[in-house]
Parts: sequence; structure tokens; C-alpha cells
Amino acid sequence: MSKIKTRFVCNNCGATSSNRLGRCPQCNEWDTFTEEIIQSATPQSVRLAEKEKSIPTLLSELNIENEMRVALGDSELERVLGGGIVPGSLILMAGEPGAGKSTLCLQLAANPSLRILYISGEESASQIKMRAQRLNIKGDNCHILAETDLNKIIEAIIDIQSGIVIIDSVQTMYSPELESVPGSVSQIRECSYRLQQLAKQTGITIIMVGHITKEGDIAGPKLMEHIVDVVLHLEGDRQYHLRLLRCIKNRFGSTREIGIYEMKGLGLVPVENPSEWLIPADHIQGTSGSCIALVCEGFRPFLIETQALVSTAVYGTAQRSTTGYDIRRLHLMLAVLEKRCGFFFGNQDVFLNVAGGLKVNEPAIDLALAVALVSSLQDIPVPRDVCFAGEVGLSGEIRPVQQVDLRVAEAKRLGYKKIYIPAGSQLEKSSKNSSVIEVRLLRELFEEVFG
Repeated sequence: MSKIKTRFVCNNCGATSSNRLGRCPQCNEWDTFTEEIIQSATPQSVRLAEKEKSIPTLLSELNIENEMRVALGDSELERVLGGGIVPGSLILMAGEPGAGKSTLCLQLAANPSLRILYISGEESASQIKMRAQRLNIKGDNCHILAETDLNKIIEAIIDIQSGIVIIDSVQTMYSPELESVPGSVSQIRECSYRLQQLAKQTGITIIMVGHITKEGDIAGPKLMEHIVDVVLHLEGDRQYHLRLLRCIKNRFGSTREIGIYEMKGLGLVPVENPSEWLIPADHIQGTSGSCIALVCEGFRPFLIETQALVSTAVYGTAQRSTTGYDIRRLHLMLAVLEKRCGFFFGNQDVFLNVAGGLKVNEPAIDLALAVALVSSLQDIPVPRDVCFAGEVGLSGEIRPVQQVDLRVAEAKRLGYKKIYIPAGSQLEKSSKNSSVIEVRLLRELFEEVFG
């Protein structure tokens, strides 16, 4: 028998130590070391082919005709991946429980041109069948396997030879060569590495579903993110039907694209026009404190409604509350409006909300929020055919933002008559007309909007 030994592994970064440490010397996190029992002998990997001599190849002689992307039948997922999946890639999809990770992966089986092997360690085959019936998915080319043993999983992948393999989830898989429990750092590292080697050697695309921690980070060591080719993150508030699919890492495309879905009874439905979805046509007109902002998530522009409510404080200390916006940014905005523009909010309760359940971190939303705050303070409504895009500086200046052309084109497509943007924006001549108004200072903007 192989000699058994014990080591301590950091759950955050994967660092190892022979003794228990209170603080990890690599990531500086406290109380993250857990004891694991491992074998000193190196676990033998499953070999897919006989060992051959590695011969370098000239870059100019490489042929990529067989590495074309595969269409998935999901426009939003293809957009985020950069036009489809690359054969032989390893994809990690993470997200909060209930966000729709398993649903989105199972929906790939609705495409009859894809041959899929769905491996689940959390659900039985009958439970997956029930979910497929709810989503109205026949799955004629989709094989189901309920298994957690990594060796048996690799054997099934080699036997079935599907184009796409879905592992749901990687935290439930375990390698028999290691005596640590499933979900531990050693098991996640070993399973991820062996699945990566399998994908590269066979050309099969493997999609791993992963859990996240309370802080919103992907569970397991950072080494897991380094192993995979693509890292996707599905996020969304349970109180809303909107879901955002972000790309954190992509070796084969851009990380600035996002996919937008709506959660319905039949699963996640792609939202092709998010601006019309976020701003309904039957919205109440003539309400103060409501303003339209031009934001960009990646290369995708859309319009969202920003709402502000300013009222006299009932108690001694004024309240400050935000939903979908950084509270520290609100404090900065109120200071600029008081110091540079003369509006007093010291005895006012201030509440901000980004409609639709979105969490926007882009600075271009500052201008719309500043207008919404002044609109609610003075109780003057902002016309619904006006939108704003710009970052507010500490001196009260309006700073330029990126991708102004895309924002202006989206606003014009939806019929907005006035589009306020920062002065000096690099806007194409074809986009400049009477509907585009450039402003330099907040004072100038308030005089233009409120008179």
C-alpha cells in the first residue's frame, strides 16, 4: 500500500503547508487552512493514447481549418463566447444558486445538431428528465449520466464521443486516487486538470458548472480559473427575471461582451432588445426624479431608467440609500452638487434606484443620476425623450466616456430627440446633428434642461 500523509491546504488560493497556519502566507486570508489526507504516490492519469515524442511545429505551418467554432443555437451565449464554442476548450460557468446555470446548459440539448453528454452529480437522471419536460426539450441527441466518480466519467466521455460534455457540478466530482472529500481544493484541482487534458487530447468541449462563495467569487482555488479557457458568470436578482451572462476570461475572444436573458417558464429566453425591455412603453409620464441613462455593458449599449427620490428628513439624520448603484458614489455626487452647483441636500433623505434590478458600475450613469437628483429636489419632471451619458468629475465637469457612437446610435434608433453627451467626445461626423448636445459643466446642463 502507498504511504498516506496529511497536509493542510488553503481553501482560497490552494497553498499547501505541512502544519496548520492561522494566516495564509500567499493570499493573506485568515482561517482558510483545512486538513486533507492524500497519497504520497502520484495518481496515475488515464492515458488516451500511447506516449509519443513531442515535435515542435512552425506557426506558419499550423492548420486551423478543423478548429472552426460550433454554433449553439443561442444568440446570447454565442455573443459572449465570441461566435460559438471552440472544439477542445474547457469552459467554467459559475453563478449563484437559482440563477439558471443548469437550465442554460440543458437548453443546449434543444439544438438537434449538437451531440451532448450531460453528467450530473447533484440530480438523478429522472430529475433531469422532469426539468427537460418543463423546458419542452426532447433531447434526441443528449445522453444523461448521473455519476461523481471521475474515472467512470472519463470512460463514459471516451465511449460516447459527444461534441459537448456538461459537468454539473465540478464540486461534486471526485478522483478515487485522492482520499479528500469532494469539493476540497485537492479534488477540484485534480478534476479540473484531468478534464482539461481530456478536452485537449480528444477535441471535446467540456462545460463545467461551478459554485460561488458568499463573497461572490468562484468556489475553489484560483488555480481552477487558470486551468480553464473560458470563465462565464451568470448573475441576476431572484426578485427580477433579468439575467446577465458575463465573460470574465476568454482565450478565444473578447471579455467585454455580455448576454442578457429573461427567466420564463420555458427557461432562459434571450433578450435581443434590452432597452425596450427595461423601459416599457406604457411608463408613467411627467414624474420628477426619473431620468434615462445611456450605458454600455461591454460593446452592447442600452438605455435604463434611473430613479431618485429626495424628501425632507423626518428624523435628525438624513438617510442615504441606493439600489443598483454604489453608495459611496452617491455621497460623492451629493457633495459635487452642493459645492459646485449650490443644491443643498443636508436635510434631505435621498434614495436612488436603477430600474430592472441591474447593478451598474459604469461612470457614464453619473450624469443621468445627477439630473434625477436635481429633478426630484426641485420637483421638475425630465422629458421622456431625453437621455444622458457622461461621467461627473469632482470639479463639476462632465468627463468623456467610451463608445459614444454606439450609445448615440442606440438612442437615435429608439427615437430620442435630445441626447446629452460630454463636450469633446470623439463622435463621428455622421452622428452629429441637432439631437446631440455637448455639455461641459453640470451648471450648463441644468440650465439647459430645467431652464
